[in-house]
Amino acid sequence: MPAADATKEIADLNLTYLLLAQKLLRQDRAAAMLCLGLGAEMADVLVAMSLSEVVKLATSNFVLCAFRLGELPIARTVMQDARERALQHAHLSIVLAAQGAAVAA
Repeated sequence: MPAADATKEIADLNLTYLLLAQKLLRQDRAAAMLCLGLGAEMADVLVAMSLSEVVKLATSNFVLCAFRLGELPIARTVMQDARERALQHAHLSIVLAAQGAAVAA
């Protein structure tokens, strides 16, 4: 893949992520912070950003979002049988909240 194509793909991913993050934070701040792995300060910054600031940030050469499946318990929870979907979501929320608390401390 040519470098220009990769840069465009990264910018598209970043823009999608930033717009989704803003939307989720405006709908339910606490849940969005948990799902996105964001602290209060970063949540404040994202919500306050204008569209032009979001677009400018999105065009950086760096992927702004992080995949959170690096921990084995998270991957196992996501891959479990979907028969007990509510329990699976609750467990995943607990695991992610514990991770967020450990990072914040």
